[in-house]
Amino acid sequence: MAPNARASLNTRRRFLAPFAGQAVNPPPIWLMRQAGRYLPEYRATRDEAGSFLALCYRPELAAEVTLQPIRRYGFDAAILFADILIVPDALGQEVRFETGEGPRLDPITDEMALSRLEPSGTEAKFGLICETVQRLRQDLPEETALIGFCGAPWTVATYMVGGRGSPDQADARAWAYRDPDGFQKLIDILVEVSIDYLSGQVKAGADALQIFDSWAGSLPDNEFARWVIDPTRHMVDALKARHPGVPIIGFPRGAGASTAEFVTATGVEGVSCDTSMPLCAMRELAELDIVVQGNLDPLLLVAGGDALDRRIDETLAAMKGRRHIFNLGHGIVPQTPPENVARLVERIRSVA
Repeated sequence: MAPNARASLNTRRRFLAPFAGQAVNPPPIWLMRQAGRYLPEYRATRDEAGSFLALCYRPELAAEVTLQPIRRYGFDAAILFADILIVPDALGQEVRFETGEGPRLDPITDEMALSRLEPSGTEAKFGLICETVQRLRQDLPEETALIGFCGAPWTVATYMVGGRGSPDQADARAWAYRDPDGFQKLIDILVEVSIDYLSGQVKAGADALQIFDSWAGSLPDNEFARWVIDPTRHMVDALKARHPGVPIIGFPRGAGASTAEFVTATGVEGVSCDTSMPLCAMRELAELDIVVQGNLDPLLLVAGGDALDRRIDETLAAMKGRRHIFNLGHGIVPQTPPENVARLVERIRSVA
């Protein structure tokens, strides 16, 4: 991030201080999926909404569940409660969530099927998400940053093509091999609507953005640049042109040795590291003039106890003096005891 853009950040919000060039001790903390089923108050609000998508599209309830972990734990940042599949849903693809089975979509499997998508018709559903952002910016404590987000084009495309989550994203990979030009058209649609979606979140009050590429690691190295790096770079360039002072974090989950290339080629200001990323590699990434967050194993939050404490201490020691934000390597899992999250926050803020 350019020095003048860094200077414009509201560093009263500790989460933003590393993006302004400051190594903060103790580091700011937020957790992926910090609003979720592990919290009883979330489950009650989810029941009130009636369905997961209904919860996402009711701004007063989506704002409420976003605020719940802030009230409990005082995280340095809240992340908008929504879902990466808001984008295909807004494009007109049928999206539904089956209890206990995850998302189901009406698959788009070739270029001809792209005609079912309506990029010009996203305004209404995106508008509801942005209304949630507006409510949050009004209701959050002044010192708490607000993170907007979307799924990266590659990851969202894997759901759109496969019709559901999969262990290997085989359907999307096969289309990309069989008909790369046709698959590129799907990616291009996702890039453009995602830029507008994220830009709307910034205008509504988001302080920073995260792009979740949860399935980046399923691509071989010779496909990674085209389907992960290039779309992300296009999005980052466009968003920086519109909102030069807003930090953008990439999460190329599973990218491994390609993470450094991702950072330098896309121009993101921050990178989120999954659980497989060693602390020594996170230290090296921090040398690329980048903010680094992650990589605590979410299952350590389930286990708690001495194992959790040891890893917290190791992470803090390894990243001390670097621009680091404490986070998980993926989202909180539903079986996490809430008291273990409280233990995590207390230890970070007491021993750093």
